[in-house]
Amino acid sequence: MTKKIISFITVTVLLVMTIIYAATTGSIQMSFIDFITNFFNADNADMAAIKDLRFPRIIVAIFAGAALSVAGVLLQAIMRNPLADAGFIGISAGAAFTKLFIVSFVPTLFFFTPIAAFIGGALACFFVFLLSWKSGLNPLKLILVGIAINAMFSGLTEAMISFGASATGAITSNLSLKTWDDVSLIVTYGSIGLLLAFILYASCNVLVLSDKTAKSVGFNVTGARILIAAVAVLLAAASVVVAGVISFVGILVPHIARRLVGYDHKVLIPFTALLGAFIILLADTLGRTMFSPMEVPASTIMAIIGGPFLIFLLRKE
Repeated sequence: MTKKIISFITVTVLLVMTIIYAATTGSIQMSFIDFITNFFNADNADMAAIKDLRFPRIIVAIFAGAALSVAGVLLQAIMRNPLADAGFIGISAGAAFTKLFIVSFVPTLFFFTPIAAFIGGALACFFVFLLSWKSGLNPLKLILVGIAINAMFSGLTEAMISFGASATGAITSNLSLKTWDDVSLIVTYGSIGLLLAFILYASCNVLVLSDKTAKSVGFNVTGARILIAAVAVLLAAASVVVAGVISFVGILVPHIARRLVGYDHKVLIPFTALLGAFIILLADTLGRTMFSPMEVPASTIMAIIGGPFLIFLLRKE
């Protein structure tokens, strides 16, 4: 219990420190004292610029990290596979495909982009389950099918780009120039998804067991799996619509979280959300400040970190 409390406190402090650093560092520099002093000063031009330009980016990064990380936890629970991740098995690619289709070819339906992204992600998830199911779940087959589905939707996205669709923010993470409208969208859908994920923590704990064991105690395995998968797709789609595709988050963060707080999803889900928010915000902030005026996308940094981490997991397994 002490380790869990320390982990929560440590990550919370690190997140707050990163928020302050992200807000005060960049083309507009501001000391911590000036930041605190001028926070409620409406006449300070630098603070106004920070609130309009940096705060939306920070909030989007926080919610994208939390959403993708928790989506990874949920998918790993229902698929009983430590490599399950929205970006890895095609859910993010499906959401990005439908988002790009709406934005490029049916712009009058732009308001329905989140719904379209959810449908695309859900379709990818459905195909993964449909094509990998044979008298139960086979974790290895599920991942292989997921990789194929991911490749299919990525190929369709590339084909649309060839026909003139704009890929900005659809297939790569794009956290720059975010607005308060973007914040409103990701906070609304992300909060709903995170709340539902926490409500379903008990079902996640049961689904980690075998289907036979879960059914023996009267648990509706199929219904719970569909419901939790829908929440995972909602979280992934909300992130893709606003922040683009960021892979490896759903693999990297949950594994670190389990080592710190254990396997009980009642604790694991909120801690994973907190840790994911910190890691994505840190990756985006480092990418924005380390090579200024050039920027390295958060997705690139996560790929650099996540690739070796995935190899480590495969060797360990």
